[in-house]
Amino acid sequence: MVKEVTVQELKAMRDENKDFQLIDVREEFEYETVNIQGELIPLGNILLESDKIAKDKQVVIHCRSGARSAAAIMQLEQQFGFTNLYNLKGGILAWMAEVDTSL
Repeated sequence: MVKEVTVQELKAMRDENKDFQLIDVREEFEYETVNIQGELIPLGNILLESDKIAKDKQVVIHCRSGARSAAAIMQLEQQFGFTNLYNLKGGILAWMAEVDTSL
């Protein structure tokens, strides 16, 4: 089981200008179609590019629905010992449904 934040919690973090990192593990074509300004690191590259992920602040990782981002978090925690990673519950689909319906 991975730690999660809801889309409402993520919106509040943005609105309050909290210091956190947002990572999108979808593929480039998905990111180009719609994104919420996260840093793109596709799931296939997540272990190779783990040095781009902060260890000193909260990191929210998202994908389309939450499955790939949860897998990314489990891999990063097991391989590199990350303890600051949070899955965006429901992914970008939840963000589009509950926060920004214009996407």
